[in-house]
Amino acid sequence: MTSPPPPPPPPRRRLRLGLGAAVVLAIVALSTAVGLGLMRGQPSSVDAVPLAESSASVEPAPAEIYVHVLGAVERPGLYVLRADSRVVDALAAAGGSTDAADLAGVNLARRVEDGEQILVPVVGAVADPSAAPPGDGTVDLNTADQAALEELPGIGPALAERIVAWREDNGRFRTVDDLLAVPGIGEKVLEGLRDGVRV
Repeated sequence: MTSPPPPPPPPRRRLRLGLGAAVVLAIVALSTAVGLGLMRGQPSSVDAVPLAESSASVEPAPAEIYVHVLGAVERPGLYVLRADSRVVDALAAAGGSTDAADLAGVNLARRVEDGEQILVPVVGAVADPSAAPPGDGTVDLNTADQAALEELPGIGPALAERIVAWREDNGRFRTVDDLLAVPGIGEKVLEGLRDGVRV
């Protein structure tokens, strides 16, 4: 004889199961809402300090440099320029070049440096006196053109072109030893040049 089926659980037990599931669902919903709230709240703290404003406020003012412009310009003299100025800016400050100026002998795109003297030659001038002054056989590394540099011992067209390019990219040579930074010039070549160049 088969035993009768077990009696159904009392209504109280069903009620407990229903309450437990509801509590679990409520906890999950609450933690989800809190997590979303925290995630949404994070960007507001970043927005409080804009990056563009802070970087603009600490940007330093551009420095000034002094440049002496002379030769075939309208108003030769000493001028104060921005630190990032070029030769063309120096000539503009001096009123521009005269009709007699030989601008082919001047690199207008070169950056100028503090304390520099810029000489604008006259058309038909025999030589640039700053490149080879009378009584001095040395060549100024900061003002000599490629042709003058090629006259130096051990310097051919390729090395002369590299010297001019280095000067345009990095500014004036501070010392003769700065030639070692020019590709293709080593200690041996420098020793052969040392007595024939100046800065």
